[in-house]
Amino acid sequence: MIAKLTGRLDETGADWAVIDVAGVGYLVHCSTKTLAALGERGETCTIHTDLQVSENDMRLLGFADAGERDWFRLLTQVQGVGSKVALAILSALSAGELREACSRGDAASVARAQGVGPKLAGRIVNELKDKAGALPGGGIAGAAGTVTPVGSASADAVSALENLGFKPAVAAQAVARAQGELGEKASESELIRVALKKAAG
Repeated sequence: MIAKLTGRLDETGADWAVIDVAGVGYLVHCSTKTLAALGERGETCTIHTDLQVSENDMRLLGFADAGERDWFRLLTQVQGVGSKVALAILSALSAGELREACSRGDAASVARAQGVGPKLAGRIVNELKDKAGALPGGGIAGAAGTVTPVGSASADAVSALENLGFKPAVAAQAVARAQGELGEKASESELIRVALKKAAG
């Protein structure tokens, strides 16, 4: 079992990254929030992983922290939730938002994720309602793998960019870069201003 990788970020796509570890490139499928936390190409990064093996496929899934990986494992225990849907949910909702949605039975929030219909969202919150409290409820992954609490300036900035039409992955990465440039005490408006330039550029 490959539990964690530390290496150089070699390449990224819409839902994957290649991590170069001692000359070996590992293709890792990730949520958009994890992709944003990995930093820039060429930088050293650490990613928690889960290896899924099926009859026809071997797939390595990557997570910004062990808490996100725990949520992934829990989600994929629900009937109808494969790795692709679980990553879509973790891209749409932070750990804190997901835990809150499950504890409140808020299927509508879970249904925001791509590929998740109302019926599946209802099954997810019903099955995970009693388990959600035991798992971490963090925030969105920020620069260099830090986790920003839900409701913070950077979380609001990501939401603002998404509302302007930017894809979640682009919005999260732009805000993470803006946060790294401006510092932890940057206001929402400052983050949005700088992140817009980075996202558009």
